[in-house]
Amino acid sequence: MDEYNDMTQKWLRTHRNGRDEPPEEEVEEAPRRPGAGLFEWLQMLLGCVVAAVVLFNCAARLTRVDGDSMNNTLRDGEIMLIWSLGYTPGQGDIVVLNKTSAILPGWSEPRAIVKRVIATGGQTVDIDYDTGTVYVDGQPLDEPYIKEEMYLPPIAVMQQTHWEVPKGSVFVMGDNRNNSTDSRNELLGTIDSDYILGRAVLALWPLDRFGAV
Repeated sequence: MDEYNDMTQKWLRTHRNGRDEPPEEEVEEAPRRPGAGLFEWLQMLLGCVVAAVVLFNCAARLTRVDGDSMNNTLRDGEIMLIWSLGYTPGQGDIVVLNKTSAILPGWSEPRAIVKRVIATGGQTVDIDYDTGTVYVDGQPLDEPYIKEEMYLPPIAVMQQTHWEVPKGSVFVMGDNRNNSTDSRNELLGTIDSDYILGRAVLALWPLDRFGAV
């Protein structure tokens, strides 16, 4: 009986829908080589590492806030992600820059600093210290981000009140205006855009400060 059933099944397989068809071949999966799974995992890991290296060298990088000039927007010691790929400076952006030609008092070498872009190339900046107002192209800025009302700096190199920003440059200031070395200081001045490393986009550490900048 079993032999008869086997023959019947073979006949049905070769005569489906009234047509003679070759019997289906049974395909057996080739056995996986020992270690194949580990090799595939290592390939994926290597790909992730290469992608991360390209990302953090060409498009983004991590940087640490050094000092209190951006309080309370950013605080000393915060770690941020900055984006550089295709970035064009815009008014109001928080940027990281490194003017390699500027060594300010207390510095032993040029430093990367974090500031806010107040004006870009071709614009004018005026400061009225009596009212604590910054004007760009004659229009007062609404600046809810500053820590406190600014006053006239006590040092002569920061007492200028009018600037014309050259093309391809930016004028930057810290949000903590009374404790910030920025473009108001004639030793630093306006910043050529080539010195901008990128725009701060995300605060990463400490965790209680995590979020978009």
